[in-house]
Amino acid sequence: MTVTIRRRVTLADQAESRYLPVPFDVPPGRDSLEVRIAYDTSTAVVDLGCEAPNGWRGWSGGARSRFAITAEAATPGYLPGAPEPGAWHVVLGLHQLPAEGVEIVVEIDVPAAAPVETEPVAPVAEVARGSSRGLPAPGGLTWFAGDFHAHTLHSDGSESIDQLAARAVASGLDFLAVTDHNTVSHHAHLPGVGARHQVSLLPGQEVTTAYGHANAFGDIGWIDFRRPGQAWVDDVAARGGVLSVNHAVDGDCAWQFPLERLPAALELWHITWYRDLTATFPWAFWARWGGISPNPVTPIGGSDFHRPGAYTLGMPTTWVCAEDPSPEAILAGVAAGRTAISVGARESASGPVVDPLTTPLLLRPDGSSGADGDLVALGADGAVLCDADGRRRVLDGDQVTVPASWGRGPFHVADGQRRILALTI
Repeated sequence: MTVTIRRRVTLADQAESRYLPVPFDVPPGRDSLEVRIAYDTSTAVVDLGCEAPNGWRGWSGGARSRFAITAEAATPGYLPGAPEPGAWHVVLGLHQLPAEGVEIVVEIDVPAAAPVETEPVAPVAEVARGSSRGLPAPGGLTWFAGDFHAHTLHSDGSESIDQLAARAVASGLDFLAVTDHNTVSHHAHLPGVGARHQVSLLPGQEVTTAYGHANAFGDIGWIDFRRPGQAWVDDVAARGGVLSVNHAVDGDCAWQFPLERLPAALELWHITWYRDLTATFPWAFWARWGGISPNPVTPIGGSDFHRPGAYTLGMPTTWVCAEDPSPEAILAGVAAGRTAISVGARESASGPVVDPLTTPLLLRPDGSSGADGDLVALGADGAVLCDADGRRRVLDGDQVTVPASWGRGPFHVADGQRRILALTI
């Protein structure tokens, strides 16, 4: 049986709420359902999600116009499980609407009329990882290379979890956070796929709104993006996870929520910094946050990978000093402030090539997160070490130790054209 609901939405609807619930009923004994939406995509952008009587079932944003849920499987971005009877809601995200409004047609089949799509599987390969570089670290700890921001078919990425894991291995990463938008449907798949490819896949969710994005890391359940940003910070901390504000000064995704309590981390180096590696706006934002917190927020980096193109995973590369590459140990390292970020790639005739084994690095070999530990610059011969107050020092050699007393963090390494190569606090 198909139920068709027609609804004209206007700017007045968007002003009242960006998330419009469209109710429908699921009778007892049904084992599946399917939802389709249609509207004029040349004038509007409408996101798609679903909430069941027992809780949130998934989100695909503007990447899909259809999803299906069955007892055993679901469209990527949605949680499988037999649909419980009762009042369900298709959730329409009114992201962009024309002045005159737009008509949206919602069609619901209970049971589903079409099968659930499956995810492609990638072959397993093995390459050297960043951890094999043997960076100086305290006893019992290792510097692991990773990327804290990537998407799959479970939101608006073009690759499956399996394909993304293979890409992480090809990029020489020890760990990768999978951070699909407003859903945790990918979490259940991460351990198995990660084990198959021998790469640590961290569960994440990019909490996504028009007022800012943040990554909630850890196996902590779904974070409701419809609540204010401060609620995300507090909820994630209370559940034992780590929250990072994403691309805080980028385009129409900049962070606008007021915060009285800051999150544990900040995506200081996002792929957008590659547009101009001499840009200083990330430092301005970082200085503001550091000035209002007695405990520095831990900087991390993320490629925000969605699909093959001009860049890939590990641009930039975040290094975490941890006991092992498991999600729990990596997040403990972030919480303790033991991070460093590198440009993650070297130039070649065909463009940037991800190479964590040779990328310039700036880190504290004792794994400290503050001003007490010396700095070591690696693979940065001829580059310039800079501190927060403008001190500059030319690095002479492939491994240079600089005493902590030399300057004030955060520190970064830049080349002769002032392009940032590496940073640490």
